Amino acid sequence: MIPHQPVLLQAVLNGLAVETHPAGLFIDGTLGAGGHTAAILDATDSARVLGFDRDPAALVIAADRLRAYGERAMLVHDSYESMGARAPSLGFGVVDGILLDLGISSMQIDQADRGFAFRTDGPLDMRFDPTSDSSTAADLVNTLDETDLADILYRYGEETDSRRIARQIVAARPLDSTQRLAEVIARAIPSAHKGKIHPATRSFQALRIAVNDELGAVERVLPIALNLLAPGGRLAVISFHSLEDRIVKQYFKREATDCLCPPKQPICTCGHLATIDLITRKPISADDAEIAANPRSRSAQLRIAEKRL
Repeated sequence: MIPHQPVLLQAVLNGLAVETHPAGLFIDGTLGAGGHTAAILDATDSARVLGFDRDPAALVIAADRLRAYGERAMLVHDSYESMGARAPSLGFGVVDGILLDLGISSMQIDQADRGFAFRTDGPLDMRFDPTSDSSTAADLVNTLDETDLADILYRYGEETDSRRIARQIVAARPLDSTQRLAEVIARAIPSAHKGKIHPATRSFQALRIAVNDELGAVERVLPIALNLLAPGGRLAVISFHSLEDRIVKQYFKREATDCLCPPKQPICTCGHLATIDLITRKPISADDAEIAANPRSRSAQLRIAEKRL
């Protein structure tokens, strides 16, 4: 049984114009369980896909799923940020399409020992790559001062009670488990502010984003991906919350514009030329049928751009 359903699958295949590149080269920057990659390979005669993922557990699942495709699927344990350096050496120097499916997968959430969820108890880890020596969520909640912690909760979780929560976290230190942290957060939020979602949801999102530098990674990878695309190649990005989507939207808008000078400036002095055309003016969302089959797809937003000839 495959533990993760790829979202917006047909829209991704259409957006990347997969069928027009039967022997094309594609990069899946966020491989996960390999669902999108398998669909690309199924839809083509001899296309090849280079898949990146920071999560070694995901790579094990993807490798098993993609074994039947042989050398058409090549998997790399690394961040998608490394594609600029690693793809050319692996025969993917110029590619026809790149997919980035951002955020966290249901596989990671369902593993209690990864520390992403609070409904089952686990260590406060939250690293996409638990084999790395980067900071964990426990490091952040137990070492940051109250102001810096509140800033993370507000900036990455859009948590309006960030200062109350940060104050209670500092007072409750040391914290080493997901459920203990969730309890502290829940107590910090006034009853009048509690809505339909669990009161710890936004704070856990914020900590996960901070631990993995997710927004910084998105900002850095977009120009790297664009540089790898052949003229006419497509970049497809799936976002799951407004912070990611805003970065993608603004980057696409900027790169689809010839001049970036202030509107009232009579003569262009920036010299910027558009490098892409927007395939999607507005993001593509899942329809009711997909949402019913895969509730995770509810918040998915797909944006697609094509590199200019």
